[in-house]
Parts: sequence; C-alpha cells; structure tokens
Amino acid sequence: MAASQAGQARPAAQTVPPGTQRRADARRNIASIIDAAISCLAHDPDASVGDIARAAGVGRVTLYGHFNGRAELIDAVLTRTLAEADATLDAVDTTGDPREALTRLVGASWRIVHQFRSVLHAAQRELPPERIRAVHDRILRRVRTLIERGQRTGQFRRDVPRQWLVTTTFSLMHAAADDCAAGRLRADDAARVIAATLLAALTPPGDTVPAVDTSRS
Repeated sequence: MAASQAGQARPAAQTVPPGTQRRADARRNIASIIDAAISCLAHDPDASVGDIARAAGVGRVTLYGHFNGRAELIDAVLTRTLAEADATLDAVDTTGDPREALTRLVGASWRIVHQFRSVLHAAQRELPPERIRAVHDRILRRVRTLIERGQRTGQFRRDVPRQWLVTTTFSLMHAAADDCAAGRLRADDAARVIAATLLAALTPPGDTVPAVDTSRS
C-alpha cells in the first residue's frame, strides 16, 4: 500500500509565469512610488525625484523605468488623488434644494482641496492648466449638474453662461487654497466663505442671497 502511494505522481506545484510576476512587481512599485510622492509633496511641493525614490525605497533608475520624469509622476499623483476624491464625494448628499446641496458639496470638496493643496501646487508648477482642469472634470460634473438644476428651478442665474459659473466655482476653490497657504484666510472659515461667495455669484440679480449654513456640510 505504501509502495503504491509512493509511486503515485504528486501534483506539480503551481508556478507564476515570470511575466505575471514582473507585472505584479511593477504595479507594487508604481503604487509605492505614488504613495511616497503624495507624502513627500505634502511636506514640500518641490520634493525632487530623488527624494521621492528614497521615500519609496526604490532607486532613481526604477522610478524612471515607470515615469519619464517628474511631470509624469506628478500627473499620476494628481490623477490618483482626484480619483479618490471623486469616490469620497460620491457620499455627499446632492439632493434637495440646489443651494443647500451646493453648500454641502463645497464643504466636502474644500476639505479635499485643503488636504491635498501641496499636490495641487506641485501640479501647477509641472502641468499645463488645461491638463489640471481635465483631471478635475469628473468632480466638476457634480458642480455643473447642481448649477443646471438650480437654473431650471430659477434659484441660480441664467443671464451668464453655465460653464462660466462652473469655472468660477473651480477658480474660487483654488484661490481659497492659495489664500489659506499664504495665511490670508483661515482654513476653518474657508468653506463658509467659499459657499457665501458662490451663492452671491449664482443668485439671480435682484433676488435675496440666502444665508449660508455649513453646519450640515
């Protein structure tokens, strides 16, 4: 019995094809590099490729094997940051009164902008403005939808192009980030200031501008 069992062929151990393993290693390296870049840029928007490679535990050659240069790495960091922000904003309640919904969305968006302002500053130095705007597009679609709804209900003005109102929202949010970084605006006040300014800009001429309540945002 023992002899027959010994004679039985054992199933061959499964091996991972070399190409599959290399791809898995590459994905891990890329994720580690982007994680390190986010951390480094949070402390210093001018962090070098060498700084980021050391923080990721890889050599410069490995980093350049995945990214052609600092600009491409910053692009990947911005893309991932905004993809995660987009997922976070999915949880924001944008139903009901468009003005209240916009206030909630501004509050949540501002927290993200403030948290990752150093990444944005690095991107502004490395990437063209149209690329930064394009990466923001998924998030801005929420703003555009709310503005369109408010225009249909007559709560938001219709005498200027809708896209201009979206651009105003985008620009105001990032202007607030700049002012906070420069010490001209307190971060705790920013969501209220942004919402109040936006509602004043969006309210039809002659209508009363609603008060801002950020307690539920």
